[in-house]
Parts: sequence; C-alpha cells; structure tokens
Amino acid sequence: MLKIIIAILIFSFIVIFHELGHFFVAKKCDVKVNEFWLGMGPTIFHFTKGETKFCLKLLPFGGACVMEGEDEESDDERAFCKKPLWQRALIVAAGPFMNFILAAILCIIVIAAMGIDKPIVKSLMPGYGGEAAGLMPGDEVTELGNYNVHFAHEVSAYIFFHSDEDIDVTYIRDGEENTVLVTPKYDEETGRYKAGIIWNNEYVKGNIFEDMYYGMCQMKYYIYTTFKSLSALITGRISFKEMSGPVGIVKAIGDTYEQSKDSGALYVVMNLLNLSALLSANLFIMNLLPIPALDGGRLLLFLVEAIRGKRLNEKLEGRIHLVGFVLLMALMVFVMYNDIVKLITG
Repeated sequence: MLKIIIAILIFSFIVIFHELGHFFVAKKCDVKVNEFWLGMGPTIFHFTKGETKFCLKLLPFGGACVMEGEDEESDDERAFCKKPLWQRALIVAAGPFMNFILAAILCIIVIAAMGIDKPIVKSLMPGYGGEAAGLMPGDEVTELGNYNVHFAHEVSAYIFFHSDEDIDVTYIRDGEENTVLVTPKYDEETGRYKAGIIWNNEYVKGNIFEDMYYGMCQMKYYIYTTFKSLSALITGRISFKEMSGPVGIVKAIGDTYEQSKDSGALYVVMNLLNLSALLSANLFIMNLLPIPALDGGRLLLFLVEAIRGKRLNEKLEGRIHLVGFVLLMALMVFVMYNDIVKLITG
C-alpha cells in the first residue's frame, strides 16, 4: 500500500506542476479558467475559488486545466480562443516547460546530494570489446561517437541503442586524449550487449556550479534516452509490448523503493527523486510530440495558423483534437493491458 501511495504522490506532483504551468500563464494572459483537475474520471472532491472549480478525480492519472473557449466557441472576451496567437502558444507551451524546469531542478538536487559517477574505468571483462580495444583501468571516457559522456551510466544506455555498431570511444589517459573502436558483445546472462567495462562507481561531490552543470547534463541524458526510445519504437527495435503505462510506472516506483529502503532514507528519497526527474523529462518530451490533443499537436496547429495568417475552423480543430484524444486513450488501454499481463506473468 505504501508503494502505491508513493507512486500516486509522485504522479500527482508531476501532473500538478505541468497543469500549473498552463494555469498561471493563462491567468497572466487574462484567460478564464473554468476548472482545474487532478486525475481522471468521476469527481470525488471539489471546491471553487474565484471563478475556477478545483477537482480531485477518482483515477490518479493525468489532469487538466480547462479554459473557457479552449475547445469550443465562446463569446467571452476572456476566452482562450479570443486571445492573440502568441498568448495561446505561450499558455500551451507552459505545461511542458514546467516539466522541463521540474526535471532539471530534481536532477540538480540529486547530483548535489549524491555526487557525480564519473565514467572512469575500474577494470575490464575478459573477451569483451573494451579489453580488445586496449582500454585500461583509470581511463576516463569522454565521448561515444558524437555523444559527450559525463556519467558512467550513460555508456550502457548508448551501447543499448547502438549495439549493432562499432563505437568510437574517446577517453583520457595520463592527460592525453585517445580514440579506439569498440565492438559491443552480446552477454547471454543479462541478454544485453556490453563493452565489458566495469566502472569505479565512486561518486565525486562538486561545488554548486558543478552541481548545476552536471544536473543539466543528467537532464540531457534523460532527453536523449527518451528520443532514442521513441526512435527504437518506430523502427521496431523495441516492441510496443515493452512500453510502460501508469501500472508499469507504479511497479517501477515500487521496485525503486524496495531496492533502496535497506540503504537508508536518503537513498530512498534520492532514487525516487531521480525517477521523478526521469518521468518529468519524459512528460516534457511526450507532450511536445505533434500529436492532436497533446500540447505539441496544439502548437503544430498554431504554426499552421501563423503560416496561413488565419485560424483554422474551430469545429475542425475540435474534431482533430477529439480524434487524437480517442487514439491516445486507445493506446493507454493497450499499454495498461500489457502492464497488467507483465505484472501477472512476472
């Protein structure tokens, strides 16, 4: 039960942050906000403050900032549809932007508390690409292909997405920069490709400026893995059955809690904050995809409006977003079904 409560709190925190972005910018642009939801489905609690009805919904996933004239015609001068294009675009972009800010702040907090796991080689597994290429203990990896490396955990992610390639690995040894070609090798035990590098796993504490810099580097890593995962889904490298929805994320949060609790409260909090940063970064990217009903879909229609010099028919725009919403709900049901099957089958 505690794991479920923690998961709901994390979901709620991330969603509220997103919706508050829409809410505050809408208010600054003098747009009337009719309702502010947390969750989906039937309302279980609500109160009204000013002109806005705040609601808590039954299902603890998602949320909404419902503005006057957002998806329908309205004669109200404070309606969303009556506002200039630049203001509407700012309001829509504010939600994903807040998720970016939240993820960046959480990354900086985790780096400041735990330190930086620098990619310094401790040892090499015999028979793998790292040893064959001539890497040695003490080497610090700085680049993989054209990707700048700042953390040890970035290397395994890069290899996962480029396992079918020979990888240019740039490293520093005794102050000199060198580059070698590493061929990933399939590991039967883990079912993944590896370079056979074992890292120091020593976390180095930095000053406030280093914490901010490496926090943003961690944010870059989360954005990179999100884009690469989407690309792998499109190309078929990753099956859609491997996608995780709310149920899978709840399980991931629960697993993170269980694996961290024996190490103490600090590790529990930091690991959960780290996972929250990843989820917020994912929400930032996913919401900006040019899909109807998502913020990115709205921004795409605003771009079309800017090019045409006039707005699309409001009924047509509403239908486009409705179709997108239905398709997204269908995808959510599919992903949730897969999550439940994986949960039952282990």
